[in-house]
Amino acid sequence: MNELPPPSPLPAAPAAAGAAYRVLARKYRPADFSQLIGQEALVRTLSNAIASGRIAQAFMLTGVRGVGKTTTARIIARALNCIGPDGTGGPTASPCGVCDACLAIAQDRHVDVMEMDAASHTGVGDIREIIAGVRYSPVSARFKLYIIDEVHMLSNNAFNALLKTLEEPPSHVKFVFATTEIRKVPITVLSRCQRFDLRRVPAPVLIEHFRKVAEAEGIAVESDALAMIARAADGSVRDGLSLLDQAIALGGASVSGSQVRDMLGLADRVVVIDLFEAAVTGRPRDALDVLGELHRSGADPSMVLRDLLEFSHFLTRFKLVPEIAGDPATPEAERVRGGDLAQRLSLPALARVWQILLKGMPEVQSAPVPQQALEMVVIRLAYAADLPPPGDLIKQFQGQAAGNAAAPGGPPAGPAGPRAPTALRAVEAPARQPLEESIRAAVPDAAMPAVAVPAVAVPAVRDFRALVQLFADRKEGVLYGQLHGNVHPVRLEPGCLEIRLGPGAPTNLPSRVSALLTEWTGRRWIVAISDQPGGSTLKDEDAAAVSRARAEAEAHPLVRAVLETFPGARITDVRDLATTASVEDSTAAGDHSVEDRTESIDDEGDF
Repeated sequence: MNELPPPSPLPAAPAAAGAAYRVLARKYRPADFSQLIGQEALVRTLSNAIASGRIAQAFMLTGVRGVGKTTTARIIARALNCIGPDGTGGPTASPCGVCDACLAIAQDRHVDVMEMDAASHTGVGDIREIIAGVRYSPVSARFKLYIIDEVHMLSNNAFNALLKTLEEPPSHVKFVFATTEIRKVPITVLSRCQRFDLRRVPAPVLIEHFRKVAEAEGIAVESDALAMIARAADGSVRDGLSLLDQAIALGGASVSGSQVRDMLGLADRVVVIDLFEAAVTGRPRDALDVLGELHRSGADPSMVLRDLLEFSHFLTRFKLVPEIAGDPATPEAERVRGGDLAQRLSLPALARVWQILLKGMPEVQSAPVPQQALEMVVIRLAYAADLPPPGDLIKQFQGQAAGNAAAPGGPPAGPAGPRAPTALRAVEAPARQPLEESIRAAVPDAAMPAVAVPAVAVPAVRDFRALVQLFADRKEGVLYGQLHGNVHPVRLEPGCLEIRLGPGAPTNLPSRVSALLTEWTGRRWIVAISDQPGGSTLKDEDAAAVSRARAEAEAHPLVRAVLETFPGARITDVRDLATTASVEDSTAAGDHSVEDRTESIDDEGDF
């Protein structure tokens, strides 16, 4: 549906002098599928279904507010009950609009088209009335229609009461449901309906529709004003028509962009671009001056920040898809100045701008003085513009490392070569082992943090198991679990640990282990990743020890005799009594080769 039909007011009953004004959202509500904008898939499906007679017993219409859910339900009612100007017509996708059925439905007075608001009729009693009514034939229409708006507000009992009737209704009954919260509708209800998801109406389609409505009303509206109204509508036709109604009340016979901007509390797009450019180019003083001008003009701080976010998103899309500059809906200022900024800013810089602005949104909304919070966000953005991208920082550090390794007059670079002195050393380390030298040769001292002597002494780390136990003693449960079950030790020396990570270990585990060991022991620890297979994990070693103990217990003559005497018995656990304090005295003397272990034998719960 590329060509929008001219909107036409709905037929209304004759009104007396001084009747209430009908707002544009009601006056220009679509009367048939040809006037329904932005929902081409729905229109095509329903039109073909009605033309072929494949009409479902229930329809579920979902979408955001103001996209035409209730309007579509009423159009369905008119399409199914239209009898044509001569009274002989049948169901049609193009209702005539002049027959008694069409007029009565348009004026909300048809006895066979019942519309219920589920937000105020949530109980099972309201559904019982519908169930009782479906048994009776229509009074004057072809089909009896029940339109239930905001159906997700029904209670669970009400939904359950409706299921049977919804699945097998009489042939003369149709249900049309509308909701903005489709996830709250039970799946048992959804499975009995044809579901249609109404889309947000695109801004260009809204602009053209609002222009035709303004022309039909005899109002001159500037293009900038229509664009601002369409953006504020956010895909909702009803919201946009309400804003247009308000703008017409403000401007009279002529509506300008400045009037709509003042009405919505928006900032001038040119001023927003000036603010954005001053911030991203590192000119905080100029940015604050622009913010002060916007504040004096009455711009809402939240709307200013939203405009900055929108412009940041536009620049990112412009950089990736330059063809959007040819979109006629793009303002000239954004097309020209936005193109220049998109060429000057890199994608990492634009991503950083987006993150700073996005994180500033809740700050502005919750701050006691939103204008001050907005100024702090812009200052943060201006000073972040001086920071190099993370990629450049990594290259800079790599260049410094290479320069330190090949400095003129310094020691030769290499795995076995001595290192240059550093000023970051707070505690002198003992003589280094070959593993420590090989690791430090590849890592510059400038990247090594200074260490301090711990306030509480820790036991000496004798082996890998003792090192892992240190993490358990210090309540580092997550790291302890990873070191115990997902790390293969390759080599351990004082101050240096070489490991191979298992498939489930996090990549930052070495750095976290190194930092904590350095903090706890008072000396610098280097944790390196090796491609050597290394030893088994502590978890595998413990499992192997349990298997060996169980095999040894099974081989004992006494245990073997018990297992043979009680068929079905099995060994469930093997414990070392030497580690149990309650039996230390009784096992102080004698042969403990087998007596030091106790076997728990389970004979199906009888022994």
